[in-house]
Amino acid sequence: MELFQAKDHYILQQDERALWCSRRDGSLHLRPATDLLLAWNPICLGLVEGVIGKIQLHSDLPWWLILIRQKALVGKLPGDHEVCKVTKIAVLSLSEMEPQDLELELCKKHHFGINKPEKIIPSPDDSKFLLKTFTHIKSNVSAPNKKKVKESKEKEKLERRLLEELLKMFMDSESFYYSLTYDLTNSVQRQSAGERDPCPLWQKVDDRFFWNKYMIQDLTEIGTPDVDFWIIPIIQGFVQIEELVVNYNESSDDEKSSPETPPQESTCVDDIHPRFLVALISRRSRHRAGMRYKRRGVDKNGNVANYVETEQLIHVHNHTLSFIQTRGSVPVFWSQVGYRYNPRPRLDRSEKDTVAYFCAHFEEQLKIYKKQVIINLVDQAGREKIIGDAYLKQVLLFNNSHLTYVSFDFHEHCRGMKFENVQTLTDAIYDIILDMKWCWVDQAGVICKQEGIFRVNCMDCLDRTNVVQAAIARVVMEQQLKKLGVMPPEQPLPVKCNRIYQIMWANNGDSISRQYAGTAALKGDFTRTGERKLAGVMKDGVNSANRYYLNRFKDAYRQAVIASLMLLTEMWMCCYCFLTLPTTWPIMMMKLTK
Repeated sequence: MELFQAKDHYILQQDERALWCSRRDGSLHLRPATDLLLAWNPICLGLVEGVIGKIQLHSDLPWWLILIRQKALVGKLPGDHEVCKVTKIAVLSLSEMEPQDLELELCKKHHFGINKPEKIIPSPDDSKFLLKTFTHIKSNVSAPNKKKVKESKEKEKLERRLLEELLKMFMDSESFYYSLTYDLTNSVQRQSAGERDPCPLWQKVDDRFFWNKYMIQDLTEIGTPDVDFWIIPIIQGFVQIEELVVNYNESSDDEKSSPETPPQESTCVDDIHPRFLVALISRRSRHRAGMRYKRRGVDKNGNVANYVETEQLIHVHNHTLSFIQTRGSVPVFWSQVGYRYNPRPRLDRSEKDTVAYFCAHFEEQLKIYKKQVIINLVDQAGREKIIGDAYLKQVLLFNNSHLTYVSFDFHEHCRGMKFENVQTLTDAIYDIILDMKWCWVDQAGVICKQEGIFRVNCMDCLDRTNVVQAAIARVVMEQQLKKLGVMPPEQPLPVKCNRIYQIMWANNGDSISRQYAGTAALKGDFTRTGERKLAGVMKDGVNSANRYYLNRFKDAYRQAVIASLMLLTEMWMCCYCFLTLPTTWPIMMMKLTK
């Protein structure tokens, strides 16, 4: 779609549709495409892929319009639904400020004969854009005395840091995905329950995973069918789609394979070597969203930190099979405070004060998923014991027959880098896995449904959790493929097939970890290769050190940006403390975003 700049508006236009974004008050309005003739000297700035929404980082500053500048096709889900990843965004100030070089793809209709820039340079130009932007803000700020001048400078500095963090969040992490025709927020099972619903896609989404809900609130409140075209539900999480070939005559070729983009077979015939599509979709909840040490445990609404629903989807011919698991912080009030390398966990409320919020969390979970099998991986001794014990006590007080509790001390069982001992857990819960089943649909409709889910957690719900979820998902996938006749009954997954599958789960773990902790997952070498080696241990040491640095110096800014996206009040509180106590604003920001 084309982006135009006029005196009082930015105008997005495609075919007969147009969205006018006011540069005076930040409001969004739908108008006919022909109204472009009424705009004051419209200039085409280039092409964009869609609208994410708008954000205001402080009440004294203008709204910023966030557009999808560049996308990457991840793959196609069954039904030929394209899934895209947001790789670049454009940020426009909805004010009289002149836009800087946005590095947009040039529109051939309005830029005839002008070549598109050969390369889009990510960070340097983005930094220049921010510097120019804030220089312009600075020149328009009146400063009658030194105190106000200092406050203005500090305010601009904070605003620039937050905008930089916003750009990094969308572009460096590559963790935002969307589809124009497929509901990424809902599992296959939930979608099959509402197949006959004639509502547009954005009205059928799962509210928990609709990350830009508040950013496009102006559009959702319009209430006319014309608005449907402009609303793109976006999830934060991970999506990878691969086609695998069941070929037992071929071994893994590491030299010709890339961990990020595994090679695909091109010569196999389906009759000889069956093919199947496997997709991994992780959806991160927007509730209690935030960074590792800034968001722990449960909140007053029963939402938990780092809550992620992961769906493994298998498609063979006309059959689609789906299996989902969830992860989420231990649903009690706890935190890790201080600047030590690994702060000691502490409980922030008593057992009695926690009961109501623990119940609220699991009542919602049971309402959605019917049954829950908790896999608690925290240490049963040492500093983590206090959290594990509190969890178990709350489960016993909840006393619900649809809730099953399994404790597996991951570090104790896998001591000495023997991560293959995770099979001890999968063997122990094998019957539960089979009883839980999975969702199975074909052209005729639903064949069977998944009855319950595994809710896996460790302290961060990252490294240990991903290893165990991958192991459980592997058991399920092998059962599914054997049911469909794709795999022989007594054979394991072929070597090359297994390698690509491991890489998918390792990529999933890395992506979720970057969103919550800022680095790739620890123990990822085992998930990726099936082996734990010294090089992997050393890499984990580097990532652990990076996590400490990010928590100490960077996470407060990211937390404030996330709060802005979700329209949470702590963002404004942070800015207020910054303006009134400029010398202590970093410390105040860290405290207020907990």
